[in-house]
Amino acid sequence: MTERFADHQHPRRWADNAIRLIEADARRSADTHLLRYPLPAWADDGSGPQVALYLKDESTHITGSLKHRLARSLFLYGLCNGWIAEGTTVVEASSGSTAVSEAYFAALLGLPFVAVMPAATSASKVALIEAQGGRCHFVAHSADVYAEAARIAADTGGHYLDQFTNAERATDWRGNNNIAESIFDQMRDETHPVPEWIVVGAGTGGTSATIGRYLRYRRHASRLCVVDPENSAFYPAYTQRRYDLVVEESSRIEGIGRPRVEPSFLPEVVDRMIQVPDAASVATARHVSAVLGRRVGPSTGTNVWGAFALLAEMVATGRSGSVVTVLADNGDRYADTYYDDDWLAQQGVDPTGPAAVLAEFERSGLFAFA
Repeated sequence: MTERFADHQHPRRWADNAIRLIEADARRSADTHLLRYPLPAWADDGSGPQVALYLKDESTHITGSLKHRLARSLFLYGLCNGWIAEGTTVVEASSGSTAVSEAYFAALLGLPFVAVMPAATSASKVALIEAQGGRCHFVAHSADVYAEAARIAADTGGHYLDQFTNAERATDWRGNNNIAESIFDQMRDETHPVPEWIVVGAGTGGTSATIGRYLRYRRHASRLCVVDPENSAFYPAYTQRRYDLVVEESSRIEGIGRPRVEPSFLPEVVDRMIQVPDAASVATARHVSAVLGRRVGPSTGTNVWGAFALLAEMVATGRSGSVVTVLADNGDRYADTYYDDDWLAQQGVDPTGPAAVLAEFERSGLFAFA
């Protein structure tokens, strides 16, 4: 009888090298900066509670956003599970920063990458994905991106990364230089090293899941606040405890907000949610850009609006401490949208009212928004 052997060593050797390439890429990149946001004098003048705000600047990743961490984790997850091999077509449902970062890692490994997105996606975002070597595949309705990405992966014998399901599974929430561990390492020598609050938005829900789990694992007293834009299912689902809830409209704040509660969102690790009007997100992004001297993206505006509200609450109740949030990406990507007054007018977004709230917060520490 002829003895037969199945040799799996060649694909294993390719995967070993692919993981080496991703790890080498990570080591060539320094950790992202933790910026102390310049609050006015009332925050630390000794006349009342001393508060501080920090921004974890994820725009300094090589692909320019927080999603670089997620893309790296999703590729390692696929490789270590044996789902990505030499020549695998990698597919994702994304029209935003996740697809830009995933296209980068696919190119690093010499793999074809397809981003499935709505036909209405801006030309500038398509160009960013294509500049990293990705191919964009369009669908008529945004709700169809999930099924179409799965179909393309099946037809090509490829792998659907599925950020919305796998974000919380792919990230090592115990540590391994995840964003939570990095924040606490960088806060170690600050006046208030354990933040009162960490504030993040939710797109996949993976970042909030990682931070919430890490806080519990390390037994930190910090609380997690998730901020959510208009037309997103996360906030109403959280308040109503209805996690099958679906909203009809799409979020206008790119990178966060979803029409459904994604599988990676873990409400049990969230201590509080704040719904932020789109006009407030835009006004705060512009405000922070003026303070820092460089543009930040709209989801950073959502994050900082929530952080300001919590800081004002701390001041009003006489509690000193720090708040940390995320500078998610560079605002130059949005020059023709959120930083364009004509585009905002077409969208029916008027940042004037929230801008006045921000001016009063800067002047007095009061945050009055109905």
